[in-house]
Amino acid sequence: MRCPWAENSPEEARYHDDEWGDPVHDEHRLFEMLTLEGAQAGLSWRTILNKREGYRRAFRGFNPELVARFGKADAARLVADAGIVRHRGKIESTIGNAQAMLRLRDAGVLLDALVWSFVDGAPVQNRFKRHEDVPAESPASKALSKELKRRGFRFVGPTTCYAFMQAAGLVNDHLIGCARHGAVAEHARPA
Repeated sequence: MRCPWAENSPEEARYHDDEWGDPVHDEHRLFEMLTLEGAQAGLSWRTILNKREGYRRAFRGFNPELVARFGKADAARLVADAGIVRHRGKIESTIGNAQAMLRLRDAGVLLDALVWSFVDGAPVQNRFKRHEDVPAESPASKALSKELKRRGFRFVGPTTCYAFMQAAGLVNDHLIGCARHGAVAEHARPA
C-alpha cells in the first residue's frame, strides 16, 4: 500500500517509492527540493515532477554558486523556457535563494544544518493513519519559514516548508499503513 496521493500517476508512485521522505543532507539536493516545493505552489506535484529534469538543466544542477550569478538576462531566458514553470517570481526567487544560500555559507551556516535544526537533527516520526490527518503545516514549518525569510529566502511559506520537510525526510509522513513508513523510519535511524 502507498500513501493515497502517490496513486495518481506512475511518476508520483515512483517518487513516493524511491525518494519521498528519505532524509536528505546534500546541499544541492536540499536547494533543489526547496526550489521545487516553491515552484509547486498553486500547481499539482505531478506537473513539477514532469518538469524536474527541465529544472535541473535550467538551474545548472541546482548548484547555488552558478545560480547565484544569474542575472536579468538569465531570468528572461528562463521565463521563456517551457521545461520549467514560467513564473517570473518563482524563477527570480530561485536565483535569490541561491544568493541567500551563499550568504548563509559566508556566515558559517550550511542550509543542511539550518533546516535540520528545526527537528533537532533527527526526523520527526509521525504516525498518521489517514491522509486527511496529515497537516499542511506545523509549528516547526512555521518557524523554519520565518527563519528562511529572515535570511532572505522567498517562496518559503509554512505550507511550502512543511512539504519540503516531508520530501527531505525531516518528517516521516508516510501513513502507518504505507509500506514505506517503516522503511523510511528505519533509514532515518543513526548508524
